[in-house]
Amino acid sequence: MDAGETLRMSRKEAPREGLLKAALAGKVTNAEVAAALQLTVRQVQRLKRRYETAGAAGLLHRLRGQPSPRRLAPALRAQVATLLRTRYHDVNDCHAHEQLQQVEGLALSRRSLQRLRRALGVPSKHRRRPRVYHARRLREARAGALVQVDASSYAWLEDRGPALALHGAIDDATGEVLALHFRPTEDLHGYVCVLQQLATTHGLPLALYGDRLNVFVRNDPHWTLAEQLAGAQRPTHFGQMLQGLGIGFIVAGSPQAKGRVERLWQTLQDRLVVELRWAGITTAAGANAFVPTFLAGLTARFAHPARDPQPAWRRGPRDLALHLSCRYPRVVARDNTVRLGLRWVQLPPRPRYRSWAGCRVELRELCDGRLVVLHAARVIATHPAPTAAFVLKPRRSPHRARSASPSAAPARRPPGPPPAEGAPGGYRATPRKSPPRPRQARWSSASRPSLSHPWRTGGPATRRSRTTTSPRG
Repeated sequence: MDAGETLRMSRKEAPREGLLKAALAGKVTNAEVAAALQLTVRQVQRLKRRYETAGAAGLLHRLRGQPSPRRLAPALRAQVATLLRTRYHDVNDCHAHEQLQQVEGLALSRRSLQRLRRALGVPSKHRRRPRVYHARRLREARAGALVQVDASSYAWLEDRGPALALHGAIDDATGEVLALHFRPTEDLHGYVCVLQQLATTHGLPLALYGDRLNVFVRNDPHWTLAEQLAGAQRPTHFGQMLQGLGIGFIVAGSPQAKGRVERLWQTLQDRLVVELRWAGITTAAGANAFVPTFLAGLTARFAHPARDPQPAWRRGPRDLALHLSCRYPRVVARDNTVRLGLRWVQLPPRPRYRSWAGCRVELRELCDGRLVVLHAARVIATHPAPTAAFVLKPRRSPHRARSASPSAAPARRPPGPPPAEGAPGGYRATPRKSPPRPRQARWSSASRPSLSHPWRTGGPATRRSRTTTSPRG
């Protein structure tokens, strides 16, 4: 056998020649050759006869060089080639494959269509860019260094209840599910509840990792003059909470970047849905009450220790509820009230019974519905939460929040009996605005002075009157 034939032998066929030579020389038995080549003894005997007759060329596979039985028929290839040159010359491969099957009735795979197009020299409609290099990101070394947050809208209660959005947080270092909370939709209230659970049960992390949802980051191109001077946009309400707690936020460039929390939803949709069905839960409140029991088993099953045993969790502040709130700058009205929507808070008098009117304060709406008024980082007034179920919603977008000024003070509460609740800070109707006054002319037609009047000409009479009336001293 020449060198060309040796190169054409596959890796499975290459060692056969040496073993068959040893078997023909009597150095090894047919059973030993069959065990080495993982063949039967009868196959080894047939190979020996082919090697004695044709040499090493007899060891090659008999179908070598033969056309594939699954190749396209020549008539089909010619028909597809004609269509690719004429009707489908400017159609992409996916669209052309669909049209050939549905319209032309030609059965061939998309891969065969691509090979045939390349063989004809027909260029592709869209140039395919090479794949970008992506490296695997290592887990954080310490627990609490990075927490991934996200929400998943799914039929968690199946047909027993409404569709809910599950808000969750998972630790990047250990894979432990830290908090879960059900809400009707993905909103600010759900993420605040998750952050509250996180700070209460584990502590404050160093950073959160999430997507570009407008709850987390600003997605609008609007810049106020103050933001342009500062060189940064004002954060969202959730961003202000993170800044007050000293927690950073990292924006993920793609869903694959936060793949740990994305894979968590697959696990929960397989396990949590079934366990909620077994428990017979039909409401969001019942599902939230079931979450701690479910997390205990899930943590024991999937969590693993971190590389660094020293955790990075920080203790939350004592006034955690005050930090988890929406913040609004306000100016105190003349009746010492601060207003937020239809709700208002009556401020107590200052020392020596002085008024708060015109002072700039900060009004915070807490997650439980309470209103808290702060002045110089000190709480000066509070108002209890409403009796109905409360949902924390941004009253105004951060980019529309204007700096408080005396001219922006709310209207004074109209006189009359107190609101239905009978306590300061209750709900009240919007005060009626008085109709605009008609603009009056400076001079009426009857009292308009003539053109020769001293007021118009500034004559001697006017100068004399000014001289006699001006004080001397």
